[in-house]
Amino acid sequence: MTTSSHLLASGPGWHVRDIACTAGPADPAYEEQHAHCCIAIVRSGSFQYRSRQGGAVLAPGAILLGNQGACFECGHEHATGDRCLSFQFEPGHLERIVAGVPGARRTEFAQAHLPPSPALAGLVAAAEAADGDAGALEEIATRLAGAVAIQLAEKKLAATTPSARDARRISAALRWIEAHCDEPLMLSDIAREAAMSPYHFLRSFRALIGTTPHQYLLRTRLHRAAVALRRSDLPVAGIAFDCGFGDLSTFNRRFRRVMGASPTAYRSGNGRPASPPGLARPG
Repeated sequence: MTTSSHLLASGPGWHVRDIACTAGPADPAYEEQHAHCCIAIVRSGSFQYRSRQGGAVLAPGAILLGNQGACFECGHEHATGDRCLSFQFEPGHLERIVAGVPGARRTEFAQAHLPPSPALAGLVAAAEAADGDAGALEEIATRLAGAVAIQLAEKKLAATTPSARDARRISAALRWIEAHCDEPLMLSDIAREAAMSPYHFLRSFRALIGTTPHQYLLRTRLHRAAVALRRSDLPVAGIAFDCGFGDLSTFNRRFRRVMGASPTAYRSGNGRPASPPGLARPG
């Protein structure tokens, strides 16, 4: 086998895989089939991609597009190996995302790829830096699908002010996040609670709050943890788990990044927070 696939994160209707290929010029290309709707970021290497929608040489930063059930070939006539971050969607889930994108209604890709683009560069970097964080990857998957839909529709998303109804829903979602922040929440959970499509909810939330739902959730958890560290003698691990962090090492890393000190140093007063309890740089 020249291809290996590692599942990084998944949720209802979507999953993300790190796919590496070691094929080279001596290896023949063979026909494959997309099991899901696919939006894949080329991370390294290069290869020839051919499908019914066309063909191209894909290099780092390019976006491979595949329709569910479509046959394709990947060849390595010029160099050996590549690595892709593949966001894979069930058609219904992708349709719900695209339905929230103004001016974009097609969920079937009419072309095989998008070239590297400044408009997508930030999302591509965020996807590579997410490092298996399911909450971050769900948001990135939603944003990426919306951004690709906009690119394909050759329209730019105009800056709009959320409606009064959406503002009420976002306000209610904020209170719901506060009440349930110790639970394993995902973007789809919060959007469903707000009775909004995931993409429309994410866009409206960012416009109103200035941050994404995932970043806000992390900020809420870290703030509660910081208060608990100063007000109680509970073990650090217990506080981390009570505040919604399922992994102690992840909690320690994020706490240090935001507060500028380890949880233990912060509790003792020897650590000086880098900023007020907030999520300056989520990761």
